[in-house]
Amino acid sequence: MIKNRIDFKLINFVLIVLAVYLIYQTSDFWIGAFKLVFGILLPFLIAFVIAYAFYPVVKKLTDKGLPKGLAMLLVVGGILGIFAIVIALVTPTIMGQLTSLFNGIISFLKELSSDYNIDFKDVQNTLSMSFNDMLEKVGTYISNGALSFIGVSIDYISKIFIILASFIYFLADMDKIRKFIKEYLREKSMKIYNYVAVIDDEMRKYIVGFMKIVIISFFEYTIIYTLIGHPNALMLGTLAALGNLIPYFGGIFTNIVAAITAFVISPALFIKTCIVFLVFSAVDGYVINPFVYGNSNQVHPLVVIVSVFAGGALFGVLGIVIALPAAIIIIATFKYFKKDIMKMNKKRRYKLQRKSGF
Repeated sequence: MIKNRIDFKLINFVLIVLAVYLIYQTSDFWIGAFKLVFGILLPFLIAFVIAYAFYPVVKKLTDKGLPKGLAMLLVVGGILGIFAIVIALVTPTIMGQLTSLFNGIISFLKELSSDYNIDFKDVQNTLSMSFNDMLEKVGTYISNGALSFIGVSIDYISKIFIILASFIYFLADMDKIRKFIKEYLREKSMKIYNYVAVIDDEMRKYIVGFMKIVIISFFEYTIIYTLIGHPNALMLGTLAALGNLIPYFGGIFTNIVAAITAFVISPALFIKTCIVFLVFSAVDGYVINPFVYGNSNQVHPLVVIVSVFAGGALFGVLGIVIALPAAIIIIATFKYFKKDIMKMNKKRRYKLQRKSGF
């Protein structure tokens, strides 16, 4: 009996090893298949995430008595309107400031080279090539501040329309989707239903807080840098807003860029810029962020940093962007199942004690 059991375990182990070996040998096929499927599903996934993020706005409007069609029209029209305004008005200014920003960084490297006899030629050449390549690509899409649909490939246009159409359908049916999931989970397991409700609440708080922080950061830094006379104020405000996608490091990158460009222009502006990012970094960290997020989504800075590095190592830029929400989900999951995990550990320790005779 024992011999047969050992043989059975050995056969299972060999089969598992064989399966892992076959998967490894055919990894190119599986990776290619995964990329293909992911590429097909990505527009729909993006559309669902956007619909999920803006669903609370539609729900709030309908709760106030607005018809659902009108509420959706206001939300979708508002998103498209903001997008159009950004492209028509902000894009030309940002492109001009981006060029000025790049020239400032190159000038900064040249001054360091001449003052401290450090060779930055390779870095300058790499930056020049990267920037010129970026301008060339952007130039195919933007001409005099307006979108040039001639330069945009059919693939990109089709993806944009797929995302937009899917977003509208997901937003319209989000009530039905949520109701179906709730009813299904209630029938299967109340434990899982309550768990999904907790995750949904955590993500809602995170998305609402994130949107508020993005808007506040954009106006906050654009206005402040404009007041101190920084020529790249709008660009820095945009970077500060987008930097919220990368916790901690996004803000640090924005501050470094602001300081470098100010250093090239004048010592007085450099000092003002340093004061701004030192003071307002503290204001953001200890006043604005806690006020916006409240007592929810409180994640330890070390956990966030580890999550960002792990996400970047595993999934690149996408992993960095989803690092914080993923960390929030993991922490919420652990807290929810903490009692069950502790009970399982107690049972395991009790069994071990009984076997050992202590």
